[in-house]
Amino acid sequence: MAARTGRAATAAKRMAARTRTTGRTAARARTTPARARRSPGPRLDSLRSLFIEEIRDLYDAEHQILKALPKMVSAASHSDVKSALENHRRETEEHVRRLEQVFEDCGVPARARRCEGMAGVIQEGTETVQAAVDPDVRDAAIIESAQKVEHYEMAGYGTVRTFAQRLNMPECASVLQRTLDEEKQADRKLTDIAESAVNVHAAEAEGGDEESEEME
Repeated sequence: MAARTGRAATAAKRMAARTRTTGRTAARARTTPARARRSPGPRLDSLRSLFIEEIRDLYDAEHQILKALPKMVSAASHSDVKSALENHRRETEEHVRRLEQVFEDCGVPARARRCEGMAGVIQEGTETVQAAVDPDVRDAAIIESAQKVEHYEMAGYGTVRTFAQRLNMPECASVLQRTLDEEKQADRKLTDIAESAVNVHAAEAEGGDEESEEME
């Protein structure tokens, strides 16, 4: 009788422990941000389905860029940096329209899928720009951040362009190639501005001189 009572007490303790654990797990789930619980995407069972998902990823990335560019323009000091970013904002609006054309050609709705990669690139760039206290250094940081965005896009557009070619979708491939060419051109323009002016001025910033003296 004592043995059965002991076993019953042990079972009751185990049940209570499981209940407490379940409660803590549920509480953590309620406080987890929705974005961290991103639901899995659709099953990718063909190159076409992968192509469409990558187009949706780029569609979201372009919208994130459109939201971020005005802040970068506002933070820039050099007129050439501002001009290059403004020009790319207009190009990005056209890139969005082209992706919508690709959706239409594929017979699927224009729907974005959260691009976590671009979100990370933009967030990192924002933090770098905010940390720059000298205007010239800040311009250099803006160019650095913008070029990281450009290279992410170049990789994405190069991939979907190649997918479209393999899928025998020449019109889509041509549209995507135009955007890829513009991304490359924007990247080269930023490099020219950095090398001819911004990096030169940033290297002369007071903080940089003090650091050089300390290293000597």
